[in-house]
Amino acid sequence: MTSLRRWRVRQWSLAGLAFCVLMMAVALFLEHVVGLAPCPLCIFQRVAVLSAAAVFLVAALHDPAGRLGAGVYGALSLAAVLGGVGVAWRHLWLQSLPPDEVPSCGPSLDYMMDILPLQEVVSMVLSGSGECANIDFLFLGVSLPGWTLVGFLVLALAPLGLLYRSWIVERR
Repeated sequence: MTSLRRWRVRQWSLAGLAFCVLMMAVALFLEHVVGLAPCPLCIFQRVAVLSAAAVFLVAALHDPAGRLGAGVYGALSLAAVLGGVGVAWRHLWLQSLPPDEVPSCGPSLDYMMDILPLQEVVSMVLSGSGECANIDFLFLGVSLPGWTLVGFLVLALAPLGLLYRSWIVERR
């Protein structure tokens, strides 16, 4: 624990970025090697991972020395991670519905992006569709959104480390 207190913004950010890369590598492996096509909610979870990765990358390159920088990067990356937690939670909820309560399948995400404004696309995707309720893959009895939720919770340690650095460590 003592060594974690000494971590600078760059170290926390590189740890978060590495975990984002790991999460995306697993997602791309499952898509391109195993053959699992991502549903719209899976794609939104990937956007959350990439958003957090972008914040971590900028934070690592910038490596601010003061409390403000660590706090801003911690808050931004935590917002991206919490967005991912929310989408993964929603995805798990859809998968837990009884078959007669699952919403019907809607149009593909590509089609919606072509014809609808972004706000409507987000609203429609988050309301869910039948394809997001399908459980195509289980590992140790947990579906992919469950593992993604676990990944986001682990990933949250990096922004929390940044916030800890800005609130506690930098005050000394």
